Amino acid sequence: MIEVERVNGHKMLINPDLVKFIESTPDTVVTFTDGEKIILRTKPQEIIERIVEYRKSYGLPQIR
Repeated sequence: MIEVERVNGHKMLINPDLVKFIESTPDTVVTFTDGEKIILRTKPQEIIERIVEYRKSYGLPQIR
């Protein structure tokens, strides 16, 4: 799980393996594999860096 921050400042954990894509519209919108979307204050680049670190810590294939 990785920590992200909603636009209201509340922190939450998301499963990075379920992230389908990340948009910047200008808020960060994360869409999950089931179609659910959340709007975050956390910037897309920060989320990507956290996902890469998460995957490295478990020896999983890296994002390309």
